[in-house]
Amino acid sequence: MRKFKLSIGLVFVIAMTGGCASKPPEAISKIPAHNPSLADVRLDIDKYIGAEVRWGGEISKVENRADQTWIEVVRRQLWGEGKPKTSGKSDGRFIASFTGFADPVVYEVGRLLTIVGTIENKIERPIGEYDYVFPLVTVEGSYLWKATNVALYPNYPPPWWYYDLRFQYPGSYNRYPLYP
Repeated sequence: MRKFKLSIGLVFVIAMTGGCASKPPEAISKIPAHNPSLADVRLDIDKYIGAEVRWGGEISKVENRADQTWIEVVRRQLWGEGKPKTSGKSDGRFIASFTGFADPVVYEVGRLLTIVGTIENKIERPIGEYDYVFPLVTVEGSYLWKATNVALYPNYPPPWWYYDLRFQYPGSYNRYPLYP
């Protein structure tokens, strides 16, 4: 019986950690041999024109033009599978140039995006009153990460175990009445 419980526990642990070592999505699986950092590129953009990059970060602005869409991205470091980290410092911003129309409702501000592409040019545009130089990256492949909801129970009463805690710690959990 003990071996049976141990094997079920082992299977459970392997199943739960299997998602941590996932492969990158097909569209962004190509990692360039020399993937320069955005900080290096911003120092001398002309030197890196034509270089391939795999960058990602948080969308800060979407601008649809006549035949392409420019998505301004605050760059973040990437996890192994290519997903941008949500914490830590950013080393700047870049513009991802998509061919055709990209819906701003789908590519909404705050979503995480990873792209694979080629540095095409530099664009000088203001951020507020500051003139900022952006690398313009022509996108060859991209992946828009699913939005995650931070709240566990946004519109629901507390979970069932909340009520059970009232019996263990009387007086500390009297905001909600017991259910029938």
